[in-house]
Amino acid sequence: MAGGTTGRAGTGGLDEEVAAPEAETPAPGIAVAAEVSLAVAAKASGENFPVALRVLPARWRANLTALYGFARLTDDLGDEPLPGLPAGATEETITATRLKLLDDLQADVAAIYDGGEPSLDAIQALKKTVEECGVPRQPFDDLIQANRQDQLVKRYETYDDLAKYCELSANPVGQVVLYIMGAATPERLRLSDSICTALQLVEHWQDVAEDLRNGRIYLPREDLERFGVTEADLARPAAGPNVVTLMTFEVNRAAELLGEGAPLVGTLHGAARLAIAGYLAGGRAALRAIRQAGYDVLRTTPKPGKAATLANMAGSYVRGR
Repeated sequence: MAGGTTGRAGTGGLDEEVAAPEAETPAPGIAVAAEVSLAVAAKASGENFPVALRVLPARWRANLTALYGFARLTDDLGDEPLPGLPAGATEETITATRLKLLDDLQADVAAIYDGGEPSLDAIQALKKTVEECGVPRQPFDDLIQANRQDQLVKRYETYDDLAKYCELSANPVGQVVLYIMGAATPERLRLSDSICTALQLVEHWQDVAEDLRNGRIYLPREDLERFGVTEADLARPAAGPNVVTLMTFEVNRAAELLGEGAPLVGTLHGAARLAIAGYLAGGRAALRAIRQAGYDVLRTTPKPGKAATLANMAGSYVRGR
């Protein structure tokens, strides 16, 4: 990915070249990114991830906060309203601006590895984490690439296409967490990838209705066709029998993938074991919430309660999976 190859809209294939949409000159990059970065820092204290850091060892907190800041900045550049754009900017202009901002962000990350000094505060903090924990560049490049793909790809033809997207959008986070914990071995990274892909799928299955309102469908087209589900079916206020059958299939597939990665917990000890058990528990509790909602992800967004998540975490910690 480091070369910046983008996916083809409508196919989800990362091995096919796509030209960015033609548009008027995008807004200046690094100043806009800096403003978004400051906004991320200002609201971080109210987010679940930074709050959860309080129970983890002090030696990890700054580095996990730096990871959070980078990931949130990357997402916000790809999704949130951007300062500095003219009123009435076209969709093409907005997309081109986002792509330029992501290019600028990647160049700032590259400075960490090229002996330079990053411009953005969030990337300066990330530099300390990279140097202290020996984090390779690829996970950061992949997260940026995932957000590029979000600008251009609104539908996925196959599950394999979606899984490749998850390799960019979710797996890198787990990889960096393991580096921060000093636990990044090839086998642990492989197990982490299974958990992270599953967690990304679970989030997509919870948010089917919201994603459709935002013009995106992550359910693979091959699965929609297999179960006789149309986009009009997904736009209904409640799930019909065909949608319920489809979501049952997708939930079971995500649960299986989550189970494949679960042995990662048993390879860890102490706070690292607790943290990964927490990630796993969150996914399992979310899947249970979807099941308890009768697989109707259109009527509401199924969310697990804290008690269910904590119970899952305790069980995972003790069992080691």
